[in-house]
Amino acid sequence: MKEVMLRLEELLFPSIVDVALLSVEVNIAIVRVDARCTAGVASCPGCGTWSDQVHGSYLRFPADVPSGRRSVVLQLRVRRFTCRNAECGRRTFVEQITGLTRRHGQQTERPRSTLAAIGLALAGRAGARLAHLLGVSVSRSTALRLVDALAEPEVPTPRVTGVDEYATRKGRHYGTVLVDVETRRPIDLLPDREASSLAAWLAQRPGIEVVCRDRAPFFAEGATAGAPQAVQVADRWHLWHNLAEAAERSIAQHRQCLRVLVPETPETSETEPYPAEEPSSSPWPTGHRFADRTRTMHGTIHALVEAGHSHRAIQRQLGMTGRTVKR
Repeated sequence: MKEVMLRLEELLFPSIVDVALLSVEVNIAIVRVDARCTAGVASCPGCGTWSDQVHGSYLRFPADVPSGRRSVVLQLRVRRFTCRNAECGRRTFVEQITGLTRRHGQQTERPRSTLAAIGLALAGRAGARLAHLLGVSVSRSTALRLVDALAEPEVPTPRVTGVDEYATRKGRHYGTVLVDVETRRPIDLLPDREASSLAAWLAQRPGIEVVCRDRAPFFAEGATAGAPQAVQVADRWHLWHNLAEAAERSIAQHRQCLRVLVPETPETSETEPYPAEEPSSSPWPTGHRFADRTRTMHGTIHALVEAGHSHRAIQRQLGMTGRTVKR
């Protein structure tokens, strides 16, 4: 039995120390794991002082990752220690297990990291739907909060930086987005598009060699002041966009010249080899069953209109919708 419990402990708590597995209870819908902390001392989160004086204990019930479509809940007994530092504002504190629990956490770190990854990939609503399929009930707001709680990744200084503007409210509020052109990933967002803000951001990263920007004057001034060693280039999209605008303006200015180049249509001969067909008011072609039926219905409706019938009366008489009669 002891050997089985050790194997279960390795399966449920891999790479987690100071946790002892007491029992496992399995039913149709839930797996309840009874465990306790075994560390002799704990560190105060306020001052960092180690303490071995136990003040009391209580049970926590954090949810773990599902197993076989069953919810897994830990019945974890944790202890409250007394801080030995008299100057610390905390008189007591609860021990936390690295990689398993956190303060006020209702889930273990494993489902928390999984949900954060899902929210980062799919955002709120889609992430909540996928999490429900995986057996974890979470709201879209919780998924977004987990994403927002993630630590900012350390981004190395890019060699080629792209600078452009973005709108928080189009026509009123604009900011500056900075992108690593080589990896095509955004790096930072500035709250405005002032030259001073861009210059201060570039000055903190002296390793930038190329600044790819549009032709806005404030971006040019900021790049020159913040990264004088960098080469400033125009990005491909703005080059094509400016070329298209220049071509459109040129065509609009020389429209009369284009009309002169259009060849005149040849005059029609006086004798026509085939008799001219009588013009028809109907746009439908002849010789098709659907076209003939539509033409007949078209004539019937117009005849009823000329006779003084209303659209509603025609609709009732012919069994058609009001939109069809009006069309």
